[in-house]
Amino acid sequence: MPRPSRVSRRQFVQTAAAASIAGPLILVSGGKLRAAPNERLNLGVIGTGKRAGELLGTFLGRADIQVVAVCDVHKLRRETAAKRIDEHYTKGSKSDDYKSCKVYTDFRDLLQHKDLDVVLIATPDHWHAIPCISAAKAKKDIYCEKPLTLTVVEGRKIVEAVKDNKVIFQTGSQQRSEFGNNFRTAVEYVRSGRIGKLKTVRIGDGVGDPAEVCNLPDQETPEGVDWDTWLGPAPKRAYHEDLCPRGVHNHFPAFRKYREYAGGYLADMGAHHFDIAQWALNMDGSGPVKIEPPRDEKAKRGLRFVYASGIEMIHTDGGPDCSFEGSDGTINATRGGINCKPEGILKEPLTDKDFHVYPSNSHVGNWVECVKSRKETICPAEIGHRSATICHLANIGYQLRKELAWDPEKEQFVDNAEANKLLSRAMREPWTL
Repeated sequence: MPRPSRVSRRQFVQTAAAASIAGPLILVSGGKLRAAPNERLNLGVIGTGKRAGELLGTFLGRADIQVVAVCDVHKLRRETAAKRIDEHYTKGSKSDDYKSCKVYTDFRDLLQHKDLDVVLIATPDHWHAIPCISAAKAKKDIYCEKPLTLTVVEGRKIVEAVKDNKVIFQTGSQQRSEFGNNFRTAVEYVRSGRIGKLKTVRIGDGVGDPAEVCNLPDQETPEGVDWDTWLGPAPKRAYHEDLCPRGVHNHFPAFRKYREYAGGYLADMGAHHFDIAQWALNMDGSGPVKIEPPRDEKAKRGLRFVYASGIEMIHTDGGPDCSFEGSDGTINATRGGINCKPEGILKEPLTDKDFHVYPSNSHVGNWVECVKSRKETICPAEIGHRSATICHLANIGYQLRKELAWDPEKEQFVDNAEANKLLSRAMREPWTL
């Protein structure tokens, strides 16, 4: 029997109505709902840490996804993930046709897995760009965690690879789809002019300090950890458990804090909250034109972005996740709720003439649907790149402590060679984009 083509796997959504007449789309096996094999997307998981584990539960709960392979530099973690997957698919099943989840140590080998359709990339930030570009070239559709990149140049390279290879891409900025629609509602009301002319955006709680240089002491590398590959394109240094925890863990590792591997806790949550601000400002394909760091050279909050419209966005010390201040009122949105001043703003429903956001109530679900339909996701590579760029610009501003002029079209600082050098990083051999 010939191998099913990649396109045929994705045509089933477009023919779902016909299938519902001719016969059931979902088959029953071992008492569990499962899509027919040629109607499932085969998923490979690159990186099996805490965030991947959270997303894995979502993917395992979908009948139209089959997790077929995992990859990690940490032996125990990748084997634990594979065991979880195998137990999920064989529990209560009397069928003996299930093939165990394949385990890889190198993402390049995973990308060659037979019949692989889509990949989840949930590695540390410094390991996003290379697998994304490789997966795009391999024609695999991609869900990549945020922040999308370590540098501005990496982001543009991802966008180009995704476009050139016509793959479907979702950045893991799930506030666009989830959290009770608090952020989506705020964006709709702001862009519909319900608070008048927008003047200031304040980004508060959860968006922490800018990145700092890693100065952790050396530790002995645990057995079963390929530390050199974990470092990959990052500078050579000894192992430390804060960067790559020992064993299977249930916390978010502190690699996020350090410049060599991430954008600090500023980027960790900034990739979420700045992303919502960009959406509300209708700047998904652009960005600010000026970066103004705080006057206090030791301050880790207070940096301002200025847009061509004159609107300012401020990285504040505390306050709501996203606060939008207009001439006629204020809307505050958080993961826990949404409120406004005056109180009546949100009580006036939007009409068909008002702005309405892209419909999505499940970030993973939106990606899977778009893989099947070949439509653009709610947070494609360009948007993920532009939101990550805000975090990079903030980090550069805090690092240089100079007012910077930014050209969002050219993605270059204006007349500042020192700042432009920070738009990319040298990669440790043999790794390249």
